[in-house]
Parts: sequence; structure tokens; C-alpha cells
Amino acid sequence: MTNPVHIIGGGLAGSEAAWQIAAQGVPVVLHEMRPGNISPAHKTAALAELVCSNSFRSDDASTNAVGLLHQEMRALGSLIMTRADAHQVPAGGALAVDREGFAQSVTAAIESHPLITIAREEIRGLPPEDWGATIIATGPLTSPALAEAVQAATGEGSLAFFDAIAPIVHADTIDRGIVWAQSRYDKAGPGGTGADYLNCPMTREQYDAFVDALLAGEKTDFREFEKNTPYFNACLPIEVMAERGRETLRFGPMKPVGLTDPNNPDVKPYAIVQLRQDNASATLYNIVGFQTKLKYGEQARILRMIPGLENAEFARLGGLHRNTFINSPRLLDRTLRLKALPRLRFAGQITGCEGYVESAAIGLIAGRFAAADMTGAVLPLPPRTTAIGALLDYITGGHVSVEVADGDADEDEAGASVPKPSSFQPMNVNFGLFPPLTEALRSEDGKRLRGSAKALARKHALTARARRDMTAWLAAL
Repeated sequence: MTNPVHIIGGGLAGSEAAWQIAAQGVPVVLHEMRPGNISPAHKTAALAELVCSNSFRSDDASTNAVGLLHQEMRALGSLIMTRADAHQVPAGGALAVDREGFAQSVTAAIESHPLITIAREEIRGLPPEDWGATIIATGPLTSPALAEAVQAATGEGSLAFFDAIAPIVHADTIDRGIVWAQSRYDKAGPGGTGADYLNCPMTREQYDAFVDALLAGEKTDFREFEKNTPYFNACLPIEVMAERGRETLRFGPMKPVGLTDPNNPDVKPYAIVQLRQDNASATLYNIVGFQTKLKYGEQARILRMIPGLENAEFARLGGLHRNTFINSPRLLDRTLRLKALPRLRFAGQITGCEGYVESAAIGLIAGRFAAADMTGAVLPLPPRTTAIGALLDYITGGHVSVEVADGDADEDEAGASVPKPSSFQPMNVNFGLFPPLTEALRSEDGKRLRGSAKALARKHALTARARRDMTAWLAAL
């Protein structure tokens, strides 16, 4: 009988890796420390628990890199995407899920697979040598004992950044006389109607008072070892955004565009706070982009300054946790194996990808690589022109040293560069990671495109190329 592949961590990446390996006929032992040891961000023992937003972001596979990654993962038989599709809730152009139903569904699928064994235990050091092939998919909240063991094995300290959690509101405490239901530009998206978000309008005076309160609000104190840890720019706490300029929030999560207040249609709100459905029964809504490190008492007080949330009750207030990731370009080979100990692979957010979908995608390809090793098959690297290939290339050495503010900064046409491990930072999938197009973009009459027309055509060209190359790669497997 084939020896099992051991996987440490039952999050999105670990669950996806286990599924992919078992699908190739290779047994798996999945080690998960919960419920015996619950991390600061987790609440349950379910596999693939979503600890922050319930959104998998855009599902648009034609003009958005993460939507393209969705499509590729579906083509590769992704468990995470299959279960996300089955538990989607309305969210405009995004794919959002009922978080509890999604996690329970993934857990049930893993538990019922005949080739997967779940071991509820914490692994406190490096896996024993007799385990053989092992994938470490412990995520950004790796237990200190395991993190220290990895650090000792690599001779290099881990890198870290802070990630923040957005609050969740009980739907029946939202004032529907003030808020209205509408997606930006009435975009329906998967499972949506074009009225999938609740919108809270603010006047200039209300916005200014809100920003003043954020700036003055009491913040969470950092422990000594956390004080120099940077934030991930795509997930900044709202008070940090406010510190960067009074108008920053209006150009971020509170931008008042694509929306019309039916209660006052002739007046454009100065700022808008959006709420997104968080579960299938629509009893919970999360405040979009409102991750925060304010202390709990301050959060409740300040968030109730938002019109429509004056009497809000919170199912969960925002929080802050320290995320850990390794210096992957220096430490990992192109198939995610640790160069110093090739029996170990890494997957998910600990590798330096950022986001639910990206984490699961790296778990998927790590599982495919591990299964190929166990069966003697040859698995070529996915093309860099695909979303999963571009993300893998970034992690394992071809990363571009740029900052991505919105997770999809696709106007940078740079391809992969010489690795700069000292500057390696977590990254969402985005078109800036893809190799540049080799031909100039032209209109139907042969003229070179410019401006927004060029940007849109470039997205369509990149996704079309990615689909062609993914189809060819799949056919060759």
C-alpha cells in the first residue's frame, strides 16, 4: 500500500491539499490541532473555517485575476470552490458564502473520504522523518512550537504582518428606514440580484465626526515582539487608513460611487458604509472592509455612529492577529518543497500568498505535486500565464517587489523579476504577476488602444491567454 502523505493544518490549504491527494488514490493523514488548541482567530473545530470575511472576492473570470483563479480551480476539481459554490450568498459581483454551512460541508467531505484520516492533535515540532512526505499548511496562525522548529531548520527567521478582522452585525438591529439594498452599479454577480449589499449613507459632517472618533479611539496594545510588525496593505484597519489621511476611507471601503440613496435620490452621500450578507439565512451582515484594532468598547461606540447602525448589536467585533509567513523565494523550490528538507512542502498563507482563494489554490497545487511524487507521475509546473501558475511563480522566486493596495492592481505590466527575498511580502493574485503580453493591443480598425480601453482589453487578453494555456496544460496531464 502507498504510504500516506501527512498534512499539518486543516484550513483551506490543508483541506484542499488533502482532497487533491486522495483524488489521485494516495492516502492522507490530516493533522488539525483544533479543538484541543484553538488559535486566537478561530472559533470552531470545523475544517476550512473562515476567520475573517466570508467573501472569496470577485467571480468575474474575464477581467479579474481572482475570478480567473476561481475558474482554474474549478477546472482542477477544487473541493473549496465546489463547496463555496454550493453555499454562496448574494454579494453582487463577488462570491461570498454562508461561512458555517461552507465549513461544515468541507468538513463532512473530508471526514467521509475513505482515503483521508483526520488526526486531532497539535504537531509541536518538525514532523518525524518516518512520516516521509509532509505538507505544512498551518496558515498565518502557526503554533509557536512548530514555527520555532521551522525557523531552526531553515536558519532564518519567519516574517510576519498584522491582519485584522471585520465586525459582524445582527441583521434585525439594522435600521432599514435609513439603509437601502443595492450593489455598486446594480451588479448582480453569482447568486445575486443587484441589490445584495446594505448601504449606510453619511453626510460630510457625519463622516468627519466618524474619522475624528477613529483617530481618538483607544487601540489594542501591542506586545513587545509585535511592535515592528507591518500591516498587509490590502487589509488595513480602518483607523490606520484614517491616520493616512482624512479622505483615505472615502477612496477605500467608504467610497460613495455606483450607489443612489432612494430616500434622498437628489443628494449624493459624502461617504457610504456597506454591509454584506454573512450567512444563508441573512441574519448576519459583516461591515465590508472594516477590519479594526480598536478595543471592543470603542468599536461598538464608534460603529454605532454609522447611520442605520445606531442600535446595532454585534455577533462578532473586529480583532487583530499576527500572521506568520516564511521567506518562500529563498526557502522553497518551484514545487513548494523546503530546500533544506525536501520531504517537507509548504502550502497556503504560510508561503506568502494572501487571501482565501490564493491559500486554497496553493494547497491544491501542493497536493497535486505531492501526489505525483508518491505515484511516480510527472507533473509539469502550471504555465506562468495562468493565475495559479503566476501565483506559484511569485511565491517560489519570481515575485515582483510591488505593493498591491486592492488585491488586483493589474495596470503594472511587469513580469517576474529577479527574486528579492528581503522585500518579499504577502500578495493577492493580480495581473501584475502575469508575464506581459507580447503584442500591442489594438482596436478593430487597427489603432493602438490607450487609457481605460487599453486596460480593459489587456484584462480580456490576459484571461483569454490564461484559459488557452490552462486548457492545454490540463490536456497534457
